[in-house]
Amino acid sequence: MQVQDIMQRKVAIADPNMTIRDVARKMRADNIGALPVGENDRLVGVVTDRDIVMRAVADNRTPGNTVVRDVMSEGVSYCFEDDDAEAAAQIMARDQIRRLPVLNRDRRLVAVIALADLGRSEGRAAQDALQGISEPTDGERRSGRG
Repeated sequence: MQVQDIMQRKVAIADPNMTIRDVARKMRADNIGALPVGENDRLVGVVTDRDIVMRAVADNRTPGNTVVRDVMSEGVSYCFEDDDAEAAAQIMARDQIRRLPVLNRDRRLVAVIALADLGRSEGRAAQDALQGISEPTDGERRSGRG
């Protein structure tokens, strides 16, 4: 099964110039913890609730004056819409992420695939992704968490 058969085409996107207050409100309204950041129909990053906490709140930045570009993660993992669902699951497991941006071959953001979407695919994609996502990181192993 290909990613395009199970992906969610309706995707909420953050603009890099939005304030973190606005993006946090969008996350709350949509009940999600991560948003792809797009500019001119291109994926330029991802912003997570953790990014906001670690890069803004912890540094005492003002939510109404700090923009997404200042706290977002760059170098984002993604897959292509014509990739196999198993390949998307492997990326999610490797990078321990629950939502993966999906690009077309012109490198335009077209969708997001979530762990729940993999659950609707054939095979073990969801189980493999969940197992990788759930693995403790090196920091969690050292600290006894996880």
